[in-house]
Amino acid sequence: MEFTNEELINFLKKNDIRPSNIRLKVLKYLLENRIHPSAEDIYNGVIDEIPTLSRTSVYNTINLFKEKGIVSELYLDDKEVRYDINTKLHGHFKCEECGRVYDFPVTSILHSGLEGFVIKKKEINYYGVCINCQ
Repeated sequence: MEFTNEELINFLKKNDIRPSNIRLKVLKYLLENRIHPSAEDIYNGVIDEIPTLSRTSVYNTINLFKEKGIVSELYLDDKEVRYDINTKLHGHFKCEECGRVYDFPVTSILHSGLEGFVIKKKEINYYGVCINCQ
């Protein structure tokens, strides 16, 4: 799905973020490439459009998006952090063969035994072999 500049600008403004060229390109990449990218993936995905882009600018943009709640971090292994533009409750399946990460819906989560606890983050991650790699 493609997004217009106007849609991207409105999205950023709605989330109290001042639009800039880098922020627009990173947001567009995240919305149009729902592959749970790493910061390096994002950098490589937008560098052709912004030749002067630095990795620091990508990290700063991602951190701003995290602060505003429009992306979440995924720690699916010890080596790499990935980012997810879908911040609604859902689970992830990581294929151990191809490395692809799939979203799946979560209908309910039991909190039995956690009464009185303050839950700040929920993650449901499965690992195995996807249908395409079997």
